[in-house]
Amino acid sequence: MNGNANSVVASSGNGFGSSESEFLWRHHRHEPSDNQCSSALVKHIKAPVHLVWSLVRRFDQPQKYKPFVSRCVVRGNLEIGSLREVDVKSGLPATTSTERLELLDDNEHILSIRIVGGDHRLRNYSSIISLHPEIIEGRPATLVIESFVVDVPEGNTKDETCYFVEALIRCNLKSLADVSERLAVQDRTEPIDRI
Repeated sequence: MNGNANSVVASSGNGFGSSESEFLWRHHRHEPSDNQCSSALVKHIKAPVHLVWSLVRRFDQPQKYKPFVSRCVVRGNLEIGSLREVDVKSGLPATTSTERLELLDDNEHILSIRIVGGDHRLRNYSSIISLHPEIIEGRPATLVIESFVVDVPEGNTKDETCYFVEALIRCNLKSLADVSERLAVQDRTEPIDRI
């Protein structure tokens, strides 16, 4: 893409650059059924991958960057299959969410979760977030891709459902960028020399 760190692009596969399309194909394959919608969003963050990943990988502390999470409790050890109970801040049509850790890959920087319960309308929700190194303005940066699939609730259209979930993800990605970029400034990451 153009390297604009402030843009978030949503798409069902169209309109992405070649590297983004490759990452989508490799890491974000969902197979939605007729009563589901699926989408992917892209965010460019002016902070190195290791720093952004240090926030994303914390399945046990999503409130470090997700503004709608007020509290999170993980049952048992933090491993694939672990469950977390998330309390949602008021203002959303939910108060709790039970989520299972599906994948946590520290080498490829991929996190996948599935919502398995809670008092909300996101049934059969599954998401994948992947981080990829890039350079913005000569400095280490991160391309973040988050994709999801979810049932369309009765009385809603696919477009309405995708719009709602994309709005939540956009807000989370903006907050992730804000927190990461603030940490990166404090870290004083050095520019990468161009060859």
